[in-house]
Amino acid sequence: MAQEFKLKGLTSIDLKNGQKQEAEVEGIENGKVLLVKVEDQVHALNPNCTHYGAPLMKGVVTGDGRITCPWHGACFKVSTGDVEDAPALDPLHRFDVLVKDGGVFIKGQESQIKEGRRTLKFKTKTQSKGQEKVVIVGRGAGATGAMEALRYEGFDGPITTIATEDYRPIDRTKLSKALITDLSKVAWRSEEFYKDAGIENVTDNVTSIDFDGKKVKTESGKEHDYTKLILATGGIAKFLPMPGLKGDLENVFVIRQLNDAQKIMSAAGSEGGKKVVVIGSSFIGMEVANCLASQKHKVHVIGMESQPMENVLGAEVGKVCKALLEKNGVKFHLNASVDKGAESEKNKGKIGKVLLKDGTELEADLVVEGVGIRPSTDYLKDSKSVQLEKDNSVSVDESFAVKGIKDVFAIGDIATYPYNGPGGNGKPVRIEHWDVAQNMGRSVASTIAKGTKGKSFIPVFWSAVGSQLRYCGNTMASGYDDVVIQGETDTSDGKQSFVAYYCSGDEVVAVASMMKDPYMTQSAELMRRGKMPKKSELKKGVDITEISVPAGVKV
Repeated sequence: MAQEFKLKGLTSIDLKNGQKQEAEVEGIENGKVLLVKVEDQVHALNPNCTHYGAPLMKGVVTGDGRITCPWHGACFKVSTGDVEDAPALDPLHRFDVLVKDGGVFIKGQESQIKEGRRTLKFKTKTQSKGQEKVVIVGRGAGATGAMEALRYEGFDGPITTIATEDYRPIDRTKLSKALITDLSKVAWRSEEFYKDAGIENVTDNVTSIDFDGKKVKTESGKEHDYTKLILATGGIAKFLPMPGLKGDLENVFVIRQLNDAQKIMSAAGSEGGKKVVVIGSSFIGMEVANCLASQKHKVHVIGMESQPMENVLGAEVGKVCKALLEKNGVKFHLNASVDKGAESEKNKGKIGKVLLKDGTELEADLVVEGVGIRPSTDYLKDSKSVQLEKDNSVSVDESFAVKGIKDVFAIGDIATYPYNGPGGNGKPVRIEHWDVAQNMGRSVASTIAKGTKGKSFIPVFWSAVGSQLRYCGNTMASGYDDVVIQGETDTSDGKQSFVAYYCSGDEVVAVASMMKDPYMTQSAELMRRGKMPKKSELKKGVDITEISVPAGVKV
């Protein structure tokens, strides 16, 4: 039952629209709420993001009443606490605010203040003839966003996910960043959650789809009927096609699924000191290298670029990331090409060395390859209904509907979609981002459940490279010809703190930040509204955090 709680030290509320204030709740240990004023009304919410617990006090409030997490871009509706954008799954509690008797009070339940999030209870119908039934092929980020949002949006028909992994949806970002091997520590929900929500998670391999008959066929011989189908099979991690590195020797790994992390950690052990070679100096390779170096292993990274992640982040930001990992003990071999892997002389059948084309030999107890993925669409190759793109992805429209096929959607790493963010102009792109896939799933769920076009979003990405790197926007559509960096990129004193603006002409198309929250999320909100400053304005010293984020959405 709701009751009133007094907020410590407040006799009145003196906030302007868009302003925030955190307050302690009397009588509740560590009890806090966040006060936010939007459209002349003050709302009280749980103060931390339900994704990874970021303080929303440092978040961005928009004119249309959204509050955006300063770390990873999750958004909540201030007036209700509802989730607006990924990666948060749980909404916030909202409390009524009362000013009376010389104090400020909120109205709610003590448990709601303590738990910090709303746990939704879903209602589903017993399956009946003619009822809508959603089948999701895949169980990654896109599938998670879709299934959760379907229930969130009121869809009460059966939901079935079909995937080769034998476990429930997980937070895959924790695999490369932390090499976590315990399912309970990476799973989003309990088994009971999916049972209560009427979501069936099937372990099987989809072999083909009868789009005319609306049936998904699997390796076990079973067929799953659907009225709406979501293809969310993600990517398959690649091995290099060289001897010793194509899966023909033991202790050579890729990282994509939970069992990959388990195999890597089993080979590495927990005592440190193993010789590890990471092939690939982009995000996955850098995250794995940073994690294993932190566990006192001897890590070497091989990259083809002059600086790590240079293709995405540019040379100067890549240099910062390299320096941070070097502080952690990682050694780099850049502008390098791999020749082959060689078998260990002591342990037959296992990797012993990685040989570079310049003659360098790197001893290896284990090798982790982070050399990219390919769209997981083998089950569509013989389809007469779907014409795959050159990279084997699936072309979709702005609503992520597969072109030419009714009631079928494709999301995540397999989807090539028209990008309308800064510099996009509808150019088809395929973006391999966890947050993008989840937001695609949320958008499709809105279309299925309500028949409405899903909300627009700006791609958001984050990475653990010795310091937390945050990124929004996209350069695949337009490329970039200049990078404007504001702040300190020198890592010698450990106080690197900067924002990098990636520009195509005078337009900012992407933003990366380190130790500069909430610049990335502020940028994403401004981009979404077509209000991001131009490069010429930034060079004159414009500070984007001083720009009020309006209500109108352009993207």
